[in-house]
Amino acid sequence: MRHLIIPALIAGTALPCLAFAQPAFAAQATDAAAASAIDAAVAADLRGDDKARDQYRHPKETLAFFQVKPDMVVAEYAADAGWYSKILAPLTATNGKYVALGVSPSSPSLSAERKATMAAYPTAYPERAAKATGVGADKIHAYVANAVPAEMQGKIDRVLIFRMLHNLQRSGILGSELDAIHASLAPGGMVGVVQHRAKADAPAAYVDGSKGYLKEADVIAMFEKHGFVLAGKSEINANPKDPADHAQGVWTLPPNYALKDVDKAKYAAIGESDRMTLLFKKK
Repeated sequence: MRHLIIPALIAGTALPCLAFAQPAFAAQATDAAAASAIDAAVAADLRGDDKARDQYRHPKETLAFFQVKPDMVVAEYAADAGWYSKILAPLTATNGKYVALGVSPSSPSLSAERKATMAAYPTAYPERAAKATGVGADKIHAYVANAVPAEMQGKIDRVLIFRMLHNLQRSGILGSELDAIHASLAPGGMVGVVQHRAKADAPAAYVDGSKGYLKEADVIAMFEKHGFVLAGKSEINANPKDPADHAQGVWTLPPNYALKDVDKAKYAAIGESDRMTLLFKKK
């Protein structure tokens, strides 16, 4: 569960039961070859201790729901050579293309230091990701969201955003980043979202992004405002044990345990956060 430290951005594979807004395109199943490739990427030894969190993050089912295939151009937003990078880069390295999209450095909420870091992202990230994923740096393509090169604009099949929207929301750049992502997607391209989910009646102060939780209806409305249509939703990553009302936000839960040893057994029993899993299509 991401807690991005930025000043002001503080700083097998059977598909589950799905509820689709537009079944015509969202109900397509991942084919057997793609499912097998996802299985292999998830099972890879290089993931090591990451596999312990599969029980909460369901990577096979999530990528199948997002209709990811190994021959696609797949972008991971705010990629950090971490948990999903170790699955997505090897998955697409041979027949597709793995793209890392960094946060746009022109965002006014970013500190000068963070802007410099993000400006260097396209050149610095491939080597770091190569060490983490075992994929050659020449096969890892890194850009910032609002500066995708002309030859890649309109060519990305999937953009995947994992537990990151709250950071964009509280920094005031969610809309501008969605516009940049929209421009980078191929016609009919889709965005897959996994995000900590607040209760529908959560107070506004709790869903401003500072607690990590957002309302599902608000997320859908924001995407629709920026040129997307809801293609489907799934309860793959739901956790009904999470009350989603923690004073210290989502970081109260594992793996962060913001309260350290205070009630640790209680939060361990809850597990990771309740999460919405949404799929949006570019209009």
